[in-house]
Amino acid sequence: MEGMITTIAGRNVIWLAIFIILLLIEALTVGLVTIWFAGGALAAIAVNSLGIGLVGQGAVFLLVSCLLFVFTRPWAMKYINKKRIKTNYEKEIGKVIKISERVDNLAQSGKSVVDGQEWTVRAAADKEILEIGELAKVIAVSGVKLIVEKYKEE
Repeated sequence: MEGMITTIAGRNVIWLAIFIILLLIEALTVGLVTIWFAGGALAAIAVNSLGIGLVGQGAVFLLVSCLLFVFTRPWAMKYINKKRIKTNYEKEIGKVIKISERVDNLAQSGKSVVDGQEWTVRAAADKEILEIGELAKVIAVSGVKLIVEKYKEE
């Protein structure tokens, strides 16, 4: 019995260390990445305290981590990251821009100035060509290129 308690206590220390490490990683990344696994580590401590073996602890760790991830992450991402500021490239999506150099994907040409910065521009469809002065809508950003389609007034 005494050996079993030592084993349970030792495993609790290991799970607690895993829990703390995961919390530290989460605090450093602030990306809601490891917090779900920290919850799984707490569940593993609980089943370890009940005397369930290492395989059962590992199974509970994975099951609880996955359940937390699947059922709480969408809510957390919606409400916790509410104040997240878009990066400069995300702000460009949806903008209507004026083409300053002919956009031709096959010729690998195309430019536009957006908010004072010159961007390389590519059409969403390879066969689409946009002439200087035409308007285009930014639909995506790929690396340092704006992906656009001809602007149609709605």
